Amino acid sequence: MKSAKPNGSNQSSEIDFTGNIHELTRASDGFRQTEIIGDEIAANSLGPLLRRVSEASSREIDFLISELQTLNKKLETDGNRIQRDIEEYAQLNQHVMELTTIIADSVRKLPAVSGIS
Repeated sequence: MKSAKPNGSNQSSEIDFTGNIHELTRASDGFRQTEIIGDEIAANSLGPLLRRVSEASSREIDFLISELQTLNKKLETDGNRIQRDIEEYAQLNQHVMELTTIIADSVRKLPAVSGIS
């Protein structure tokens, strides 16, 4: 009879232990599911967050491209204006040189005055 009690007691302990393992396993599965759900929520919220960051970056890049295009047009316009100014200056310089030559030739043709050296 003494041997029956320990065996019965052992069976009861084994049943309790097995039950505890099943409860822990179920709780662990629930925790894992919560982690998975939490990860899915994080992944689901990560997508829109990345999209917003990407859109903001794209807008900034578009703005910079637009600004660079505007600066490029201004640079071309200023370059063309400077080129025209240089050409006008060269023409004006040529005209001044021609007038100087004409004046110098005209002065040489003047009769010599006795009092002026």
